Formats: sequence, structure tokens, C-alpha cells
Amino acid sequence: MKKPDHRLLPVAAAAVTVVLWASAFVSIRSAGGSYSPGALALGRLLSGSLVLGLLCLVRREGLPPRSAWRGIAISGLLWFGFYSVVLNWGEQQVDAGTAALVVNIGPILIALLGARLLGDPMPPRLLAGMAVSFAGAVTVGLSMSGEGGSSVLGVVLCLLAAVAYAGGVVAQKPALGRASALQVTTFGCLIGAVLCLPFTGQLVGEAADAPLTATLNMLYLGVFPLALAFTTWAYALARTTASRMGATTYAVPALVVLMSWLALGEVPGVLTLAGGVLCLAGVAVSRSRARTSRVVAAAQETRAEEVRKPA
Repeated sequence: MKKPDHRLLPVAAAAVTVVLWASAFVSIRSAGGSYSPGALALGRLLSGSLVLGLLCLVRREGLPPRSAWRGIAISGLLWFGFYSVVLNWGEQQVDAGTAALVVNIGPILIALLGARLLGDPMPPRLLAGMAVSFAGAVTVGLSMSGEGGSSVLGVVLCLLAAVAYAGGVVAQKPALGRASALQVTTFGCLIGAVLCLPFTGQLVGEAADAPLTATLNMLYLGVFPLALAFTTWAYALARTTASRMGATTYAVPALVVLMSWLALGEVPGVLTLAGGVLCLAGVAVSRSRARTSRVVAAAQETRAEEVRKPA
């Protein structure tokens, strides 16, 4: 019987993350009409923290080691907390296309910060793939931009979200070498929830008047795109570079276009579809390895198997 290829598990985890993060854009559009940015962020973080906390108790994960807390705290403040609020706020000020375009600066910042602070390699295929994907994101953003839908405040907020996203990812990477993916995600989410506690009054007041569908979308955002997707992201990030994982998220705009088409009936134009194809093509290039690298990796795996065999 053929043994499962465990090298595919990080790829599968990254795929789950990308699909669920793409679905979040559809849910945010639904919930954002009834919840303000801070209230939506707090509700999402609280529901995510509850699910993650229960998982930690069931798995008896315990507290992360002291050496991991710095990265967890920074990622919790920047990515889970600050990013959630400013992105929700920014999407109320600009159209979806502009928001997607500005936020997609994030993977480029991750690559630059990862190379500078973590020593991540910057192979030509990664750089080429990111360039193709960014061109696709620009195409999608421009094709989806509405007239008069942008504001300077909205662009600045989305830019801040991109910076927070990049900083959170780079801070999270070292913590994953010292604590489990579930621990890093759970306590990062808790820190983000604490940061958003000043919005408690807004959340309580808006929940009383919000339709059930908006509240269910908020809960969905906490359980799936946050609790599940951030855990699978952390699992995959622990097994690859921050730069390569950041490039993977360029598949999100293409999936958002598809999901908006299926769930909201928003038929994409030819330019939008072309941009989505470019996004996916760039991700494929950035995730690929040169043939010589694959041969070397295969040879190393064969030698490792021979060493493990009994004499």
C-alpha cells in the first residue's frame, strides 16, 4: 500500500486557507451592511476565539512557551486586531476593486520583510510569479472599480491593512518554530479580541437590530475564515517561507471573482476573468521549483528512505 505523501499536506492547508479567505469577502459584504467595522471585527474575533479555545482544551495544547509570545503578541495586535478593523473600515470608503488592489501590496511587503528580517530566499521563480500575480490583481482591481467609489481615507486604510498583514505574517513565522499552529492562532486571536473590546457597546447594540443573515455571516467569518483558515495558514507557514506563502494568497482575488459570480450573481467581465487567470498563473509559477531542485529533492528523499531501511 502506497504511503500518503506528507509533503502535500502544507499545500492542501494553503489551499483551504485561500478558499476560505476568498469566501470571507462575500460574507463581509453581507454582514458589513448591518455591523460597523469595529463591531464586526470584535464579533468575528470572539466567535473565532471560542472555537479555537475549545479545540485547545480538547487537544490539551496548554500555553505556548515563553519564547513564542513575542511573535504571537505582535501578530495578534497587527493582523488579528488592527488589520480586521482598518480593512472593514477601508472597504466602506472605497470600492471592492480598489480595496483588493491596495491590500494586494501585502504579499510584496511580506517578501521584502521576510528577506530582510528572516533571511528568506528570493528565487527568480518566486519574483516572477509575484510579478505576474500582482499584474493580475491590478487587472482585477481596475476592472471592478466603480466610478467615484474611492477616497483618500479609504486608500490609506487599505494600505495600513496591507502593512499590518505583512508585519503580522513575518512576526508569526518565528513563533511557529516554538509553538504549534493551533497555539499561535488561538492566542493571536485572543489578543486581537482584547484589542477590539472597546467596540463591545457597538456590537451589542447592532446585534439587537441586525438581521439573522448578517449575524450568521459574522459567525461564519469567525469560525471558518478565521479559526479554521488561520490555523491551516499557520500550519503551512511553519513548513515553508513567509514569501512563498504570501505569494499563494494572490489566488484570493481570482476565487473572489468566481464566488461573487456564483453567490451574488455578479457576472465578471472579460478583463476581470483575464486578471483572475493571471493571479492563478502567478501563484503556480511562484510555487513551482526548477527541475534541478526537484531532482535534488527526490534524490535526498531516496537517500533518507535508504537510511531508514533496516540492514
